[in-house]
Amino acid sequence: MTDPAAALPAAPTETRFGSHALAGPLMVLAGGICIGFAPIGLRLGLDDLGPQAIAFWRYIFALPVLFGLVLLTGKRLPPKPNLFIIIAGACFAFDMALWHTALTYTSVSNATFLVNLGNVCVGIAAWLVLRERPTAIWFAAALIAIGGAAALSLGGAAREPSAIGGDLLAVGAACFVACYMLFSKLARRTLSGLHAIFWLTVVEAVVAALLMLATGQDFLPATLAGFAAPLGLALLVQVAGQGLIITGLGRTPAALAGVLVLIQPVVAAAVSWQLFNEPLTALQAAGGGAVLLAVWLAQQKPKARPVPAV
Repeated sequence: MTDPAAALPAAPTETRFGSHALAGPLMVLAGGICIGFAPIGLRLGLDDLGPQAIAFWRYIFALPVLFGLVLLTGKRLPPKPNLFIIIAGACFAFDMALWHTALTYTSVSNATFLVNLGNVCVGIAAWLVLRERPTAIWFAAALIAIGGAAALSLGGAAREPSAIGGDLLAVGAACFVACYMLFSKLARRTLSGLHAIFWLTVVEAVVAALLMLATGQDFLPATLAGFAAPLGLALLVQVAGQGLIITGLGRTPAALAGVLVLIQPVVAAAVSWQLFNEPLTALQAAGGGAVLLAVWLAQQKPKARPVPAV
């Protein structure tokens, strides 16, 4: 039986740099560093807007920038989106909605740890759906990453209560993360990275608007200063971070990408330490080191066995 995913054409050729073997993983890693600022921006913006509204304006502010980049680089309108990009965009919007809601019911550490499990689980999903079998090194890196993420997220002093309902919401968000990565990988087979992130953002904005209407949150902040946080998130996280990840995902195995983006909680913890005076505990520092080790290990290729002489 033919695998329908395998029948799709390869992603359009992009730049000469994009053909380099390390270009894709480096883009994903750089994108993970950028999205490490997402919880920082969310935290800074909650005084002016609700969590769903911050996500909505993040997408809206990113759209004209992405559209301008599409016209500047391609000199034409973006091609029509495929079904995979619509599914991926909806999955990401629901991931954001569930994670933001989970933060109001359970501890930040629990929610962060559980949702990051989805980035690792994408390797298993890609194995089953895309036939991208992870290497033995990946399994080792994934286990180290899970342990490091647990220590980083759960190793601090407990400040917030946890509830099973919030934890379940975070697990749901993790499932949507895995689906987002998987369908984005499929979408990149017929769309360039820039076109993919543009259409992803369009879908995410539509879904976020519907979610805001359903939850009854206010669309607008009390003052123009309330737009500062979502604007920063739009440029650094949506355009740069997600753009780099989606572009790199077209040239990176999904399993490897799932481990690489785990750099984000390390970045968030380091920035919070400096910005909010939240020093890391010894366990959290060790967890951050473990995640960095896993990121390095996941990129290593197994040594080829020498062919015996005949």
